[in-house]
Amino acid sequence: MRGAEQDVHASVEEHPDESLALETSPGPAARHAARSLRPGWRERAASIRTRLAAPAVEVVGRTREEIEAGLLARLVRPIPGRRWVAWVVALVVTAVAATLRLLYLDRPGRLVFDETYYVKQAYSLLTLGYEGDWITWGEDDKQPNERFAAGDYTRLTTDPDYVVHPAVGKWMIAAGLRLLGPNDPVAWRISAAITGTLMVLMLVLIARRLFASTVLGGTAGLLLAIDGNHLVMSRISVLDIFLSFWALAAFGAVLLDREQFRRRLAHAAATRLDADGRYRDAWGPRVGFRPWLLVAGICLGLACGVKWSGIYFVAAFGILVVAWTIAARRAVGVRYWVGAGWLRDGIPAFLLMVPVAAAVYVLTWIPWWRNPDAYMRQWAATTNATAAEPERTWMPDWLNSWWEYHLKMWHFHNNLTSEHSYQSHPAGWLIQWRPTSFAWRSVEEADGAWQTCGADRCAGAILSVGNPVIWWGAALALLLVLWAAFRRHDWRAWAILAGYAGGYLPWFAYAERTIFTFYAVAFVPYVVLALTFGLGELIGSRAIPLRDRRPGIWAAAAVVVISILVSAFFWPIWTNQWVPYWFWHLHMLLPTWV
Repeated sequence: MRGAEQDVHASVEEHPDESLALETSPGPAARHAARSLRPGWRERAASIRTRLAAPAVEVVGRTREEIEAGLLARLVRPIPGRRWVAWVVALVVTAVAATLRLLYLDRPGRLVFDETYYVKQAYSLLTLGYEGDWITWGEDDKQPNERFAAGDYTRLTTDPDYVVHPAVGKWMIAAGLRLLGPNDPVAWRISAAITGTLMVLMLVLIARRLFASTVLGGTAGLLLAIDGNHLVMSRISVLDIFLSFWALAAFGAVLLDREQFRRRLAHAAATRLDADGRYRDAWGPRVGFRPWLLVAGICLGLACGVKWSGIYFVAAFGILVVAWTIAARRAVGVRYWVGAGWLRDGIPAFLLMVPVAAAVYVLTWIPWWRNPDAYMRQWAATTNATAAEPERTWMPDWLNSWWEYHLKMWHFHNNLTSEHSYQSHPAGWLIQWRPTSFAWRSVEEADGAWQTCGADRCAGAILSVGNPVIWWGAALALLLVLWAAFRRHDWRAWAILAGYAGGYLPWFAYAERTIFTFYAVAFVPYVVLALTFGLGELIGSRAIPLRDRRPGIWAAAAVVVISILVSAFFWPIWTNQWVPYWFWHLHMLLPTWV
C-alpha cells in the first residue's frame, strides 16, 4: 500500500495532466490508488480521540499529597505576592474611584435625563410603596422636576404609574433618599456613586484572580475608576450602573466557584486515586454543593430585577460555568469527562443558578403584590374578569395580573422605536461612536459668561463618553482576546468574552429599537479586562528575562499614564463643570460626539 501511494505521487508530479484524467475517468487501479491517498477515517477518528482523551495522571510511587499537588498544577494558577499587599492596592484604587465619584456629586442641582423617572419613582416607592404618577400640569408652568428639586413633592399622586423596569434599581436609589433626604441632589445619586465605587473594588480583586497578578488587578481597577462611561454612570441616578454591579458580582462569584470547585475536585480525585489507583466511577469523584454558584444565582436574579437584560448574563455565565467544569473533569483524567461535566456537575450548577435567579427575581416583586393600588395589581379581578374572553382564568388573580403586566412590559421593550437624537447602533459602542449627552447648558456673554468661566461663552455638559484610550485600546485588545480564546484556548479570554456576550452582543437583536451607548456600562468591566489582558501580553511572563520584557513594560505603563492624562482632560466634560465653549468643543474628537 505504501508503495502504491508513492507511485501515484510520482505519476501526478511527472504527468500533471494525467491527474485530471485520474479524477474524471478513473479506472480500477486508479481508484484504488486514490483511496490510498485519502487519510483513513479510522486514522482521523483515532487522532481525534487521542487529542480529546483525558491526560493520564501519574499515580504509581506517589503519595496522595503529591498526586493532589500535580492535579492542582493542572487546574489552578497560583497568585504570587502577599494578600495584604493586594488589599492595600485595592483600597487605594477604590479611594481614587470614590473621590472621582463623590466630588461635586451635587452638580447639576436638577434632575437630568432619565433621572426624571427613576429618582421620582424611588421617592414614590418610599412614600407609597409603589410607583405613583406625578402630575405634569397645573396652575403654573413649574413642572414636577423643578418642584421636586425644590423640595415640593405635592405633584405625586396615589394613581399608579406605568413603569417598564422592575424595582430593584429604584429601591437602591431609594436607599440614598432615605439616608440623606430627598431634597439633596447628592441623595439622588449617592447610591449610584457608592455602587460604582464598589465595582472598582470588586474589579481589582477579580482581575487579580483572573490574571494571577496584583499589578494587573490594580491596573484594571484603576482603568475602570478613570473611565468616562463608568464615571458618568456612577454620578447619574439611572438603572444601568446597578445592573452592571450585580452582573459583575455574579462574575466574581463564578470565578470564586471555579477555583473552589477545582481545588475540591483535585482533593477528591487524589484521594480516590491514592486509594484505588484509578477512578472506579468513569465520571470521576463527586464534589458536592457549590455555594458560590448560589451566590451567583442570587446576584443574577437581582440583576434581572434591575433590568431584564440581566437575563443574558444568566445565559453567558451559565455556559461558562459548565464549560469550565467539563474542562476540569478532563484535566484530572476522568474518562467520560464530557458526560460528567454536563450531567454530574452541569445539572446541579444549572439548578443553583437559573432557578435561583428566577426565584430571586420573583421575590423582588413582593412589594408590588403587597400593594393593591400598584399598577395593574387588580387587572385580573377587574379588567380581565369583565372581559368577553378572559385570559388565563386558571391562574390565581395575583399571578395573572403579574403575568399580564410582564406581557405589557415586553410589548413596550420590543416596540420602542421613537427617534431620539442620541440613540445609537451597538456596532459603534466599542469605539464610543455616538455617546449620550446627559446634560448641556450654555451661558452667553450677555448672561454673565465672563463671570462664570472667564470667556465670552461658557458650556456645562455631562457627556457619557468613555476614555478614548481605554475604549479604542480595548477594541484592539479584543482581537487579541479572540485569538487567545480560539487559538490558545485561554480560559481567561473566554471569561472576558462571556462578559461581552452577556452585556453587548444581545443588543444587536434590538438594533432597530431606541437604544443608547450608555447601556455599555453593563459590560465596561469586561472592556477594561480586555485592555488589561492586552497589557499583560505586552508585559510578558515572569519566565522571560526582565531585560527582554522591559520594552513591553514601558509600553504598558505608557498606556496607563496616557489614560490618566486623558481622563484628567475629560473630567470637566464628565462632571458638569463650567468651561469655555472652545474648551468644551476641543473634546469633541469625533463629529458624532456633538
